[in-house]
Parts: sequence; C-alpha cells; structure tokens
Amino acid sequence: MYTVLAGGVGASRFLQGLAMAVPPRDITVISNTGDDLEFAGLHVSPDTDIVIYALAGAVNPETGWGLAGDTFAVVEALQRFGYERWFNLGDRDLATALHRTRLLREGWPMHRVAADLARAWGLECRILPMSDEPVRTIVLGPGGELPFQEYMVRLRAEPEVQGFRFAGAEAARPAPGVLEAVREARAVILAPSNPFVSIGPILAVPGIREALAETRAVRAAISPVIAGQVVKGPAGRMLAALGHEVSALGVARLYAGLIDLFVLDTADAALAPAVEALGMRALVTETLMTTPERKRELAAAVLAALEGAR
Repeated sequence: MYTVLAGGVGASRFLQGLAMAVPPRDITVISNTGDDLEFAGLHVSPDTDIVIYALAGAVNPETGWGLAGDTFAVVEALQRFGYERWFNLGDRDLATALHRTRLLREGWPMHRVAADLARAWGLECRILPMSDEPVRTIVLGPGGELPFQEYMVRLRAEPEVQGFRFAGAEAARPAPGVLEAVREARAVILAPSNPFVSIGPILAVPGIREALAETRAVRAAISPVIAGQVVKGPAGRMLAALGHEVSALGVARLYAGLIDLFVLDTADAALAPAVEALGMRALVTETLMTTPERKRELAAAVLAALEGAR
C-alpha cells in the first residue's frame, strides 16, 4: 500500500500519475481538511474534492480545481440576496457539497462521507480525511487571525503571514484507518503540497506526526518549489515571511527527521548535497507535471527511488 499525505492541486496531479504507475486500489490518500469551510450553509472540502475530481478525470484542467465544464448559475443567483461572490463554487460542485452536508447532518462521520464520495465517482483508491473532527487552518497576519479561505480566496493571499494556528487540532483524533495507513504502508509520500497549510494541518492532528516518524515504511517528500519558484499557491511567500529559504532546500529542512527521500527538480540539482546533509537521500528528476506522461514518469521515478531506499 502507498499512502500519500495530500493537499489540493499539486497533490492531485501527483496522484494522477501515481494511479497510472500502480493499481489505484493500492493507494490511500490522507486528505487535508483544514481548508474546509461553510459556504451558503453547505460544508465544502476543497482539497478532498480536488483530489477526488482529479482521480476521476473530471477536474477542470485550467484551474486545477472544480469540475470541467461547470457552470456558476447558483453563485450568480445568490448575489441577488446579498451573498458576496468571493468563493466561486460551480453548480455541479455544489451538488457534492449538498450531498456531503446532508450526510454529515444525518450523523455520518467524515471518513464515511469521503468513502461514499469516492465510491460515487468510481474511484478504487481509498480517500481518508485526516480527522473526523473539525480542524481549521487559521492564518496569523498583521490584522489578526484569518480563516484560511478568507486569506487565500477573498484576500488573494495578500496579507503577510506571521504564523498559523490549527483550531481544533488538540482535541482531534486521526480518522479511522489513518494511523494504520501510515504505519503499515510500503511507502508514505508527502505530495508536492504547501508544507505549512496542506501538509501542516495533517501533521498537527495528534498521533499522525508520531506515526510518520516511527513507521517502518520508506518516506518521501516532493518539493513544491522549483528553482526558487512555487508552481502554484502562496508557499513561496509563506517561506519568506516566516524566515525560511525560498527553495527546495528550505522545504527539505522543514521535513528533516520525518522523511528518508527528498525529491527535487533537475533545476535544483546543485542543492542535492545540502539536502543529503540533512540526513535524507536526494532524488533529482523532472518534477514539473505538465502532461499525463510527466505525471506518470515522476510517480515512477519516486517509486523506483523508494524501492532503492528500502
């Protein structure tokens, strides 16, 4: 079994490649739910939905989120009643949120809801939320605390980040199956996701970081930073604002002690010795996932390196 700790867009692209390299039934995804929010009374799980849509071949390829060909009649109509249109959820995407919200109100735990959604989309891999309990990422900025989606979407990630808080994490427990997925995996892979707000919330749930540190599985992380630039998202600005080097090496330092293999792009080959000085092996390969072939090739390269590290 291959277990992947996953955020949204970057993780979903890697998972598409992994599902071409190994049987999907051998993949377990531990999904970040720190980004979850309530929109018009509905429970939305952006990272989980991105992963499901991508693995189902239905994600919008232009944005990396939402459904291909979706329309936005509902969010447009809501403006008549005074709703601000800052979170753009498509009409068919809203159907997912409606179904999730109904199940949660009927008492279904989040892990059962995620499994139901994966089944409905015909997925063979297992999708697990990091916790059944709510954990919410809070961004600390100059003006105080901001819920993550307010910071990321409404404010376009413009406020300078001073830190993070994961509200509810202390009281949360890993969802059923999460710890086993980490402890019993053949390999655990930290997807090329934001280390602070995609992987960070998962590791903040008590027990998950410890399981990752103690597992006998081979552990890898893929850098979301290439040649000092982040492919998508605010990770670069976060690294800089928090005093970290904006580079693959800066990300590797955040994971020191937790992983055995760090994957960095050929553009960052010169950083490999410094990465290995942290106590992990370095794999230098093409990490920019621009085509289905490149996604599959990256996944295959990571798997081969992991086998070599066993």
